[in-house]
Order: sequence, then C-alpha cells, then structure tokens
Amino acid sequence: MYGAVGRMKSVCGPLVRAFAFPVLVTITFCFATSAQDDGTRGVKPEEFVKARPAKAGAKSQAAKSGAGADYKLVSAPLKSSGGDVRQMGITIWRLRPTVTHDGGPRILVQEGAETISWTPQRVASGSLLREGDRVRVSIESPSTGYLYVIDREQYAGGKLGEPYMIFPTTRIRNGDNQVTAGKLIEVPAQEDRPNYFTLRKSNPGQTGEMLTVVVSDKPLQGLSIGDEATTLSPERVDDWEKKWKGQTQRFEMVGGVGRAWTKAEQEAGFDGTRRLTQDDPGPQTVYRVAVPAGQPFFAQVALGYSAAKVQASKK
Repeated sequence: MYGAVGRMKSVCGPLVRAFAFPVLVTITFCFATSAQDDGTRGVKPEEFVKARPAKAGAKSQAAKSGAGADYKLVSAPLKSSGGDVRQMGITIWRLRPTVTHDGGPRILVQEGAETISWTPQRVASGSLLREGDRVRVSIESPSTGYLYVIDREQYAGGKLGEPYMIFPTTRIRNGDNQVTAGKLIEVPAQEDRPNYFTLRKSNPGQTGEMLTVVVSDKPLQGLSIGDEATTLSPERVDDWEKKWKGQTQRFEMVGGVGRAWTKAEQEAGFDGTRRLTQDDPGPQTVYRVAVPAGQPFFAQVALGYSAAKVQASKK
C-alpha cells in the first residue's frame, strides 16, 4: 500500500499512490504455523499471539488487553488440505482528526504553517474509505520470513497496470524486510514523509488498486532493492501468483474496529527493535492460508474507489 492511487513520488518509494477506496480486502497471506483444522471453527488469538515473546517480568495479562479479543470467521472456511496452514496478521489504519479526549499516540503532520494532528484508528478489511482519507498498514507474521509488497493500478474489466514493488525499499528500515513473531512492519514507515497514504483516484479509467503481498522463507532472488519502488515485469508477477496461490480464510477481531493506535504498536512499528508481546493488541485481521510446505505465499488486496472529502484538524 504504497502509494497513492496515482503514481506519486514519495520518500516511501516512487509510488505512494493516493488510493481512494472501499477497502475490499481479499488477502492470501502466507506464513508459518502448522495445519490445525479444516477452518470451520473460530481462531483464538493465542494461536497467533502466543508466537510472540512473553512480556518480560510479568504474568501475562492478555485477557485484559487487545490480545485477548475473539476473532470471527468472515470468509468461507478452508477445505481440507494436505499442506501447511500458515497465518498472517494485517491491520488497516485510517487516520481521523484527533479530538480532545484522545489519550493515545498520534501522528503530527506539518502542512505549511499549520500542524495537523491525526489519530490512527482500526478499520475492518471490508470497510468503505473515502477519497482524501489518510491510511497506514501494519503487517505481522507469527514466523520468520521475508516480506514483499507489489502495487498495480486496476481498471474496468479487471485489467491491471504495471507492477511496482513498493516494499522493501532502502528508505524503510534500510531495506530490512524480514518478519518474525512480534515484529511489526508498517507501510509507510513512521519516519517517512509523508508517513501515510492519501487515497485519491489518479485517472478517470482507474477503478482501484491491487496489492500483492508475498512472504517467502528465504529472500527472493533476482530483485533489486533501492530507495524507490522497483518496476517488475508483469510476466514475473503473474508466474508467482500462479505458482503460489493457496486457499485462504479471513478472521476479523471482534470489537476491534474503531480502536485507536496504542503506544505498544507505535513503538513496535518504529524501527523494529521493540517487538509486540503476548499482552499487546493482536492484528485486526488474521489470514490463514493452505499451501504446500516451504512454498512462498501471497495475498491480494483489492482496493476499490469511492469519492468523498475528509477534513483535517489542527493541533
């Protein structure tokens, strides 16, 4: 989600596209855990969060935190599979104007002589977002791997534009794209300017954006990582999607929508040195994907456009 729905240069990479979308998330994430069941029962957060390190020097209080929330299945269950079932967590954050009683962390943006204050708030994967919305994305894996995010414009009839690898870039954590339990990856990074995506349609024929998120046990070969997004060949991306596609099911945190960004999430997403613990909030959406053991995984996130305007608040 790097970008802006149109091709806009950014410190995050050459395309920080301004997406204006109803977040229609159809994700197929791939990460590690063993196959457990046929997907007909709900995922409990401990299945995902227990992979994180325990909080140092304290008895777990997960039941009192966001980590103790339940999840409900919001997609079709997995069919029986002989492969692995792996998990990935993703949270879409919409920045809303900060209000007086907000007590958590916020994002301050300097616009000319004004300082604008925004509070990141959780959004469900199917939520409708407005043109002008500011959006951030955080991604977490319960196992070790390497993360890649590819962005393409989407047009009527399903036609896709040129693929750009918008993560990793050397502008985010110096190109470090490794994921592991409790390590939060934010796109764009907090130190980027801007450190959010502004959702905006880039041309009349465009209907949305398609994000493809790939995780591999080992770094993908033949990719060049620079300070801006890298153009990939459509043939290469199509080949990956054909080879690595897996059955996917999606779970949403019950009661998570609308929750504000916490200090723990802010600190974990900052530079990767602080990891989320079992007591910290879980991801808003958990994806489980059935794939052959050792195979890379991918998720496709379709972002469709809507039109509306958003007002900012001054500090």
